[in-house]
Amino acid sequence: MLSFIVPVLNEEESLDLFYKELQKVILQLKEPYEIIFIDDGSTDNSLNILKKLAKEDRQIKIFSFRRNLGKSEALTYGFIKAQGDYIITLDADLQDKPIEIPKLLEKARTGIDVVSGWRKNRKDKSKMKIISRLFNFLIAWLFNLRLHDLNCGLKVYTKEAAKSLRLYGGLHRFIPILACEQGFTVDEVIVEHAPRNYGKSKYGFSKLWKDLPDMFTIVFLVKYGKRPLHFFGIIGGTLAFIGILILSYLTMLRFMGQTIGGRPLLFFGMLLVLAGFQIFFTGFLADLMINISQTKELVGKDGLHFPVKYSSEKHLL
Repeated sequence: MLSFIVPVLNEEESLDLFYKELQKVILQLKEPYEIIFIDDGSTDNSLNILKKLAKEDRQIKIFSFRRNLGKSEALTYGFIKAQGDYIITLDADLQDKPIEIPKLLEKARTGIDVVSGWRKNRKDKSKMKIISRLFNFLIAWLFNLRLHDLNCGLKVYTKEAAKSLRLYGGLHRFIPILACEQGFTVDEVIVEHAPRNYGKSKYGFSKLWKDLPDMFTIVFLVKYGKRPLHFFGIIGGTLAFIGILILSYLTMLRFMGQTIGGRPLLFFGMLLVLAGFQIFFTGFLADLMINISQTKELVGKDGLHFPVKYSSEKHLL
Protein backbone atom coordinates (compact mmCIF):
# COMPACT_ATOMS: atom_id res chain seq x y z
CA MET A 1 0.00 0.00 0.00
CA LEU A 2 1.13 3.54 -0.79
CA SER A 3 0.46 6.57 1.40
CA PHE A 4 0.63 10.01 -0.16
CA ILE A 5 1.04 12.84 2.37
CA VAL A 6 0.31 16.33 1.08
CA PRO A 7 0.71 19.34 3.41
CA VAL A 8 -1.57 22.16 2.30
CA LEU A 9 -1.38 25.85 3.13
CA ASN A 10 -3.52 28.20 1.02
CA GLU A 11 -3.28 26.15 -2.18
CA GLU A 12 -6.81 26.70 -3.53
CA GLU A 13 -5.53 27.61 -7.00
CA SER A 14 -3.68 24.35 -7.62
CA LEU A 15 -5.52 21.66 -5.62
CA ASP A 16 -7.90 20.46 -8.34
CA LEU A 17 -5.15 20.19 -10.95
CA PHE A 18 -2.77 18.64 -8.44
CA TYR A 19 -5.29 15.91 -7.61
CA LYS A 20 -5.83 15.13 -11.31
CA GLU A 21 -2.08 14.85 -11.88
CA LEU A 22 -1.67 12.64 -8.82
CA GLN A 23 -4.53 10.39 -9.91
CA LYS A 24 -2.82 9.77 -13.26
CA VAL A 25 0.25 8.51 -11.42
CA ILE A 26 -1.83 6.38 -9.04
CA LEU A 27 -3.59 4.70 -11.99
CA GLN A 28 -0.18 4.03 -13.53
CA LEU A 29 1.16 2.45 -10.33
CA LYS A 30 -1.89 0.13 -9.91
CA GLU A 31 -1.42 -0.30 -6.16
CA PRO A 32 -3.69 0.23 -3.14
CA TYR A 33 -3.30 3.78 -1.87
CA GLU A 34 -4.44 6.51 0.45
CA ILE A 35 -4.05 10.25 0.05
CA ILE A 36 -3.62 12.18 3.30
CA PHE A 37 -4.10 15.92 3.02
CA ILE A 38 -2.88 17.90 6.04
CA ASP A 39 -4.48 21.34 5.96
CA ASP A 40 -2.04 23.46 7.95
CA GLY A 41 -4.48 26.18 8.99
CA SER A 42 -5.33 27.48 5.51
CA THR A 43 -7.26 30.77 5.43
CA ASP A 44 -8.50 30.46 1.85
CA ASN A 45 -10.92 27.96 0.28
CA SER A 46 -8.48 25.02 0.39
CA LEU A 47 -10.38 23.02 3.01
CA ASN A 48 -13.68 23.21 1.10
CA ILE A 49 -11.94 22.04 -2.08
CA LEU A 50 -10.43 19.13 -0.19
CA LYS A 51 -13.85 18.16 1.19
CA LYS A 52 -15.24 18.16 -2.34
CA LEU A 53 -12.41 15.92 -3.55
CA ALA A 54 -12.96 13.56 -0.61
CA LYS A 55 -16.57 13.03 -1.71
CA GLU A 56 -15.29 11.87 -5.09
CA ASP A 57 -12.49 9.65 -3.76
CA ARG A 58 -12.97 7.57 -0.62
CA GLN A 59 -9.22 7.02 -0.34
CA ILE A 60 -8.74 10.69 0.56
CA LYS A 61 -8.29 11.53 4.23
CA ILE A 62 -8.31 15.14 5.44
CA PHE A 63 -6.86 16.45 8.68
CA SER A 64 -7.19 20.18 9.23
CA PHE A 65 -5.32 22.09 11.94
CA ARG A 66 -7.11 24.91 13.73
CA ARG A 67 -4.15 27.17 13.06
CA ASN A 68 -0.89 27.12 11.13
CA LEU A 69 1.60 24.88 12.94
CA GLY A 70 4.25 24.54 10.24
CA LYS A 71 5.31 21.99 7.68
CA SER A 72 7.29 19.88 10.15
CA GLU A 73 4.27 19.33 12.36
CA ALA A 74 2.05 18.66 9.34
CA LEU A 75 4.42 15.98 8.04
CA THR A 76 4.80 14.37 11.46
CA TYR A 77 1.03 14.11 11.86
CA GLY A 78 0.79 12.64 8.38
CA PHE A 79 3.47 10.04 9.21
CA ILE A 80 1.52 9.03 12.30
CA LYS A 81 -1.71 8.57 10.32
CA ALA A 82 -0.15 6.85 7.28
CA GLN A 83 -0.69 3.10 6.89
CA GLY A 84 1.25 2.42 3.69
CA ASP A 85 4.41 0.38 3.33
CA TYR A 86 5.87 3.27 1.36
CA ILE A 87 5.07 6.86 2.24
CA ILE A 88 5.37 9.60 -0.37
CA THR A 89 5.43 13.29 0.54
CA LEU A 90 4.94 16.10 -1.96
CA ASP A 91 3.63 19.65 -2.02
CA ALA A 92 0.41 20.68 -3.74
CA ASP A 93 1.83 23.66 -5.65
CA LEU A 94 2.87 21.43 -8.60
CA GLN A 95 6.46 22.64 -8.64
CA ASP A 96 7.41 19.06 -7.83
CA LYS A 97 5.57 16.96 -10.38
CA PRO A 98 3.66 13.83 -9.29
CA ILE A 99 4.79 12.11 -12.51
CA GLU A 100 8.28 11.81 -10.95
CA ILE A 101 7.02 9.58 -8.13
CA PRO A 102 7.58 6.20 -9.93
CA LYS A 103 11.31 7.01 -10.31
CA LEU A 104 11.68 7.57 -6.59
CA LEU A 105 9.62 4.47 -5.75
CA GLU A 106 11.80 2.35 -8.02
CA LYS A 107 14.89 3.59 -6.19
CA ALA A 108 13.31 2.98 -2.79
CA ARG A 109 12.50 -0.61 -3.72
CA THR A 110 16.19 -1.33 -4.24
CA GLY A 111 16.56 -1.13 -0.47
CA ILE A 112 16.84 2.62 0.19
CA ASP A 113 14.90 3.88 3.21
CA VAL A 114 14.63 7.55 2.22
CA VAL A 115 14.80 8.74 -1.39
CA SER A 116 14.83 12.49 -1.90
CA GLY A 117 14.22 14.40 -5.09
CA TRP A 118 17.08 16.45 -6.50
CA ARG A 119 15.86 19.57 -8.29
CA LYS A 120 18.95 19.75 -10.47
CA ASN A 121 17.49 22.36 -12.80
CA ARG A 122 15.60 24.39 -10.22
CA LYS A 123 13.07 26.91 -11.52
CA ASP A 124 12.89 29.21 -8.50
CA LYS A 125 14.11 32.80 -8.31
CA SER A 126 17.87 33.41 -8.31
CA LYS A 127 17.96 34.47 -4.65
CA MET A 128 16.27 31.21 -3.60
CA LYS A 129 18.78 29.19 -5.62
CA ILE A 130 21.68 31.01 -3.94
CA ILE A 131 20.24 30.42 -0.47
CA SER A 132 19.59 26.76 -1.24
CA ARG A 133 23.11 26.16 -2.58
CA LEU A 134 24.67 27.85 0.45
CA PHE A 135 22.44 25.83 2.76
CA ASN A 136 23.25 22.50 1.07
CA PHE A 137 26.99 23.32 1.01
CA LEU A 138 27.05 24.02 4.75
CA ILE A 139 25.14 20.84 5.51
CA ALA A 140 27.46 18.75 3.33
CA TRP A 141 30.46 20.29 5.10
CA LEU A 142 29.07 19.83 8.61
CA PHE A 143 27.69 16.31 8.25
CA ASN A 144 29.62 14.85 5.32
CA LEU A 145 26.31 13.89 3.68
CA ARG A 146 26.74 14.19 -0.07
CA LEU A 147 23.24 15.14 -1.17
CA HIS A 148 22.58 17.99 -3.57
CA ASP A 149 19.07 18.94 -2.43
CA LEU A 150 18.00 18.26 1.15
CA ASN A 151 14.80 20.28 1.16
CA CYS A 152 12.96 18.94 -1.88
CA GLY A 153 9.35 18.29 -0.86
CA LEU A 154 9.15 15.16 -3.02
CA LYS A 155 10.43 12.19 -1.01
CA VAL A 156 9.71 8.49 -0.65
CA TYR A 157 10.13 6.74 2.70
CA THR A 158 9.80 3.24 3.98
CA LYS A 159 7.17 3.01 6.69
CA GLU A 160 9.77 2.43 9.40
CA ALA A 161 11.86 5.42 8.37
CA ALA A 162 8.91 7.82 8.18
CA LYS A 163 7.41 6.82 11.50
CA SER A 164 10.75 7.19 13.27
CA LEU A 165 10.80 10.93 12.49
CA ARG A 166 9.47 13.47 14.96
CA LEU A 167 9.76 16.85 13.30
CA TYR A 168 9.14 20.31 14.72
CA GLY A 169 10.07 23.86 13.85
CA GLY A 170 12.22 23.82 10.73
CA LEU A 171 13.51 20.25 11.04
CA HIS A 172 11.68 19.12 7.88
CA ARG A 173 14.58 20.73 5.98
CA PHE A 174 16.96 18.21 7.59
CA ILE A 175 15.02 14.97 7.11
CA PRO A 176 17.82 13.13 5.24
CA ILE A 177 20.26 13.98 8.05
CA LEU A 178 17.88 12.85 10.79
CA ALA A 179 17.14 9.61 8.94
CA CYS A 180 20.82 8.93 8.26
CA GLU A 181 21.65 9.53 11.93
CA GLN A 182 19.16 6.80 12.89
CA GLY A 183 20.86 4.33 10.59
CA PHE A 184 18.50 4.51 7.60
CA THR A 185 19.91 4.56 4.09
CA VAL A 186 19.46 7.80 2.14
CA ASP A 187 19.81 8.58 -1.56
CA GLU A 188 18.49 11.01 -4.16
CA VAL A 189 17.03 10.94 -7.67
CA ILE A 190 17.04 13.78 -10.19
CA VAL A 191 13.51 15.13 -10.68
CA GLU A 192 12.02 17.77 -12.92
CA HIS A 193 11.16 21.04 -11.23
CA ALA A 194 8.51 23.40 -12.58
CA PRO A 195 8.29 27.19 -12.16
CA ARG A 196 5.73 28.44 -9.68
CA ASN A 197 2.44 29.06 -11.45
CA TYR A 198 0.10 28.88 -8.48
CA GLY A 199 0.06 30.63 -5.12
CA LYS A 200 2.94 32.39 -3.46
CA SER A 201 6.15 31.08 -1.99
CA LYS A 202 5.99 30.56 1.77
CA TYR A 203 9.64 31.64 2.06
CA GLY A 204 11.48 34.86 1.29
CA PHE A 205 15.05 35.99 1.78
CA SER A 206 14.41 35.82 5.53
CA LYS A 207 14.46 32.03 5.08
CA LEU A 208 18.25 32.21 5.41
CA TRP A 209 18.03 33.70 8.91
CA LYS A 210 15.34 31.21 9.89
CA ASP A 211 17.43 28.30 8.64
CA LEU A 212 20.57 29.23 10.57
CA PRO A 213 19.11 28.63 14.08
CA ASP A 214 17.61 25.36 12.84
CA MET A 215 21.02 24.41 11.48
CA PHE A 216 22.62 24.94 14.90
CA THR A 217 19.80 22.88 16.43
CA ILE A 218 20.36 19.98 14.07
CA VAL A 219 24.15 20.11 14.60
CA PHE A 220 23.61 19.82 18.35
CA LEU A 221 20.92 17.13 18.07
CA VAL A 222 22.89 14.95 15.67
CA LYS A 223 26.41 15.37 17.03
CA TYR A 224 25.77 15.93 20.73
CA GLY A 225 22.11 15.06 21.37
CA LYS A 226 23.09 11.86 23.18
CA ARG A 227 26.32 13.16 24.70
CA PRO A 228 25.79 16.81 25.70
CA LEU A 229 28.72 16.70 28.12
CA HIS A 230 31.05 16.48 25.11
CA PHE A 231 29.69 19.82 23.91
CA PHE A 232 29.29 21.71 27.18
CA GLY A 233 32.34 20.06 28.70
CA ILE A 234 34.67 21.33 25.97
CA ILE A 235 33.31 24.88 26.19
CA GLY A 236 33.16 24.96 29.98
CA GLY A 237 36.54 23.29 30.40
CA THR A 238 38.20 25.71 27.98
CA LEU A 239 36.77 28.77 29.74
CA ALA A 240 37.71 27.43 33.19
CA PHE A 241 41.24 26.58 32.02
CA ILE A 242 41.78 30.11 30.64
CA GLY A 243 40.42 31.56 33.89
CA ILE A 244 42.74 29.39 35.98
CA LEU A 245 45.72 30.50 33.88
CA ILE A 246 44.79 34.16 34.46
CA LEU A 247 44.35 33.66 38.18
CA SER A 248 47.64 31.73 38.38
CA TYR A 249 49.41 34.61 36.63
CA LEU A 250 47.89 37.12 39.06
CA THR A 251 48.83 34.92 42.02
CA MET A 252 52.46 34.97 40.89
CA LEU A 253 52.32 38.78 40.67
CA ARG A 254 50.87 38.92 44.18
CA PHE A 255 53.75 36.83 45.55
CA MET A 256 56.12 39.24 43.80
CA GLY A 257 54.60 42.06 45.86
CA GLN A 258 52.30 43.64 43.29
CA THR A 259 48.75 44.68 44.05
CA ILE A 260 46.12 42.77 42.09
CA GLY A 261 42.88 43.60 43.95
CA GLY A 262 41.89 46.45 41.64
CA ARG A 263 42.82 44.80 38.36
CA PRO A 264 39.96 44.07 35.91
CA LEU A 265 41.87 40.97 34.90
CA LEU A 266 41.20 39.48 38.34
CA PHE A 267 37.44 39.79 37.94
CA PHE A 268 37.67 38.51 34.36
CA GLY A 269 39.59 35.42 35.49
CA MET A 270 37.10 34.73 38.29
CA LEU A 271 34.21 35.14 35.83
CA LEU A 272 35.76 32.66 33.39
CA VAL A 273 36.32 30.07 36.10
CA LEU A 274 32.77 30.39 37.46
CA ALA A 275 31.19 30.38 34.01
CA GLY A 276 33.35 27.46 32.91
CA PHE A 277 32.36 25.27 35.85
CA GLN A 278 28.71 26.25 35.47
CA ILE A 279 28.67 25.32 31.77
CA PHE A 280 30.53 22.08 32.49
CA PHE A 281 28.04 20.98 35.14
CA THR A 282 25.14 21.98 32.88
CA GLY A 283 26.45 19.39 30.42
CA PHE A 284 26.94 16.90 33.23
CA LEU A 285 23.31 17.26 34.37
CA ALA A 286 22.06 17.03 30.77
CA ASP A 287 24.09 13.86 30.29
CA LEU A 288 22.67 12.41 33.49
CA MET A 289 19.06 13.18 32.47
CA ILE A 290 19.54 11.61 29.02
CA ASN A 291 21.05 8.50 30.61
CA ILE A 292 18.06 8.13 32.96
CA SER A 293 15.58 8.79 30.14
CA GLN A 294 17.15 6.24 27.79
CA THR A 295 17.26 3.64 30.54
CA LYS A 296 13.51 4.04 31.11
CA GLU A 297 12.83 3.73 27.36
CA LEU A 298 14.98 0.62 26.90
CA VAL A 299 13.68 -1.29 29.91
CA GLY A 300 10.33 -2.97 29.21
CA LYS A 301 8.33 -5.85 30.57
CA ASP A 302 10.65 -8.40 28.99
CA GLY A 303 13.89 -6.66 29.84
CA LEU A 304 16.06 -4.52 27.60
CA HIS A 305 14.81 -3.66 24.09
CA PHE A 306 17.05 -2.44 21.30
CA PRO A 307 16.19 -1.36 17.72
CA VAL A 308 17.22 -4.67 16.11
CA LYS A 309 16.74 -4.63 12.32
CA TYR A 310 16.86 -8.41 11.81
CA SER A 311 16.81 -11.46 14.04
CA SER A 312 17.25 -15.10 13.09
CA GLU A 313 14.76 -16.05 15.77
CA LYS A 314 11.16 -16.81 14.88
CA HIS A 315 9.87 -13.26 15.34
CA LEU A 316 11.53 -10.04 14.26
CA LEU A 317 12.20 -7.64 17.12
